Amino acid sequence: MPVLLRSAGRVLGPLVLALPTLLAACTSEQPPAPPPADAAPVQVDAAWDELAALAAAAQDRHLVAQYVYGRPGQPDRTIVFTSANDGSWRVDVPGGALGGTADVSMASTADGLFQCALPSAGHAGSASCVRLGDRDDAVPRRLDPRVQHPLTDWLDVLTDRRAPLAVAPATAPEGVTGTCYSVESTSASLNAPLDVGIYCYDRDGTPTGVRTGAGTLRLAAPPAPAPATVQLAGPVVIDREPFDTAAPPTPDPSESPSAGTP
Repeated sequence: MPVLLRSAGRVLGPLVLALPTLLAACTSEQPPAPPPADAAPVQVDAAWDELAALAAAAQDRHLVAQYVYGRPGQPDRTIVFTSANDGSWRVDVPGGALGGTADVSMASTADGLFQCALPSAGHAGSASCVRLGDRDDAVPRRLDPRVQHPLTDWLDVLTDRRAPLAVAPATAPEGVTGTCYSVESTSASLNAPLDVGIYCYDRDGTPTGVRTGAGTLRLAAPPAPAPATVQLAGPVVIDREPFDTAAPPTPDPSESPSAGTP
């Protein structure tokens, strides 16, 4: 038995001594472990950083401003936007409802979200307002003139780096001043967070122009100081439905009572 052990020792001895070297050689041949996923460099979108900073300044910018609103095939209109010091806002939109025949005012105050009908061809009476919901509720699409969004809630989207957007510097549309950015959606969803287009701002955050599929807004004059709060265009009523943006359907003559029918 001692002889066998000595023989085994002579055989195993060199293997035991060589084993660390073999293990080290095998280990050195293994590919390096990949870095953790969160260690990858973050790609910084400088254009979006710039736009987000301007949009954040616009959220804090309280003013009264006039914008020229243009759409192809339609005469230009003057939009009046008020962003009050208490966070309430109001946008007066000539031709904003009933297929362009009624002037409306959209407003968000501490009491809620409102659509006000202004005296116009489509509304012969005095100004009156209808409550649409809470102040942060979305405007129903059929009631939405859309021109208020670049000045109000879309600023939240432009400051949210998680939004599915691609941002790049852009040339200012004709008649628009300020620094401009092209904003595209990177999502295939039908419910895009905002309309793609060109968004322009002054250095203090004043929106100077927007061009989207809904039309073009262009700052018409230097803004005026903001009021403490916005006032609704008229009293709130409950006996009137809000105005749709689309024109009322044309009455069908076949459904009208014929002459002489009692």
